[in-house]
Amino acid sequence: MSKGKLGKVLYSLSPPYVFFISPIPSQATMSELQEVSITEEKPLLPGKTLEDVKEAELAAQTLLDAGQTHSVETPFGSITFTVFGIPKPKRPAILTYHDVGLNYKTCFKPLFDTEDMQEIIKNFVRVHVEAPGMEEGAPVFPLGYQYPSLDQLADMIPFILQFLNFSTIVGFGVGAGAYVLSRYALSHPDQVEGLVLVNLDSSAKGWMDWAAHKLTGLTSSVSDMILEHLFSQEELSGSSELVQQYRNIIVHAPNLENIELFWNSFNNRRDLHFDRRGDTNLRCPVMLVVGDQAPYEDAVVECNSKLDPTTTSFLKPVKLTEALKYFLQGMGYMASSCMTRLSRSRTSSLTSNRLSRDDGRPRASSRTSDSGSIPAESPGQSMEVSC
Repeated sequence: MSKGKLGKVLYSLSPPYVFFISPIPSQATMSELQEVSITEEKPLLPGKTLEDVKEAELAAQTLLDAGQTHSVETPFGSITFTVFGIPKPKRPAILTYHDVGLNYKTCFKPLFDTEDMQEIIKNFVRVHVEAPGMEEGAPVFPLGYQYPSLDQLADMIPFILQFLNFSTIVGFGVGAGAYVLSRYALSHPDQVEGLVLVNLDSSAKGWMDWAAHKLTGLTSSVSDMILEHLFSQEELSGSSELVQQYRNIIVHAPNLENIELFWNSFNNRRDLHFDRRGDTNLRCPVMLVVGDQAPYEDAVVECNSKLDPTTTSFLKPVKLTEALKYFLQGMGYMASSCMTRLSRSRTSSLTSNRLSRDDGRPRASSRTSDSGSIPAESPGQSMEVSC
């Protein structure tokens, strides 16, 4: 026990705060000292018992696990996002952006709910952004509403970071969301530390694509066109349980009009004009992901040819969760001890382009179930987000 001397009092500098009082300052001996134990009159939490503190901690943890949903106003309308976890010092937030026809729950929740993702979850705060009108319970926009362009959706992100007081992110986008995050990284390179881009099409639609889209619109419903965007023709013809599930979700979506507006914005996107030899390029580490026979496989391969090969990985992982861990480890944010060996290819080498589940069975596209379950699929199917 360390002691200090103050007048007639010898006092302890450490708990349990024991004071030794000497009645004769100059001639006191240790045998004459009387030990008195003094407890604090005021507890650290006035009026709170230990059980109260534990209940408060449990309630706080439950709130964090459930996520906190916020909305902020921007010059382009309101944007909704849900935050999970607590910000970690000197670490970016993981910010996700979903594809057309989906929201953050149908696109990302099954992935983040898996056991293998918990190592990432406990190390990062997550922000799941939902495009305007795509959140659950969103009202249908009035007739004539001008939906934001994909460029304007990217311009909404700084308002989210300002609201949360976050300085940097690692972006994780799928399809249209991958485009939005790429556009944001081009305009705000200092705020993006890394990008995981799934099924990215960085090019604008050409005249032939535009004509084909218009012709398809005359013979197909909006829900059918979006399903063709999300699934390969092989998957659609197979009419698996997963395809039927998402067909039902989109066809019966109460905000289908909103989804159509988002779909139109995606089809009117501008070219990102990536140029690995020019100034228009992503300055952060990038991981491009595409599934076997995915609708945008050729577009991702073309995008890969335009990005800086020294900072871009075109991965075809056996486990996407493991690839994500390696990607974050390369940025200095994940301990190497938590991972096993992963076979991967850099931009110079493409091997297998199969994204599969942990048990080795392939998964289809970016759609997963609301409940977080991961249905089995037949061989040869593509996917956007899986584990």
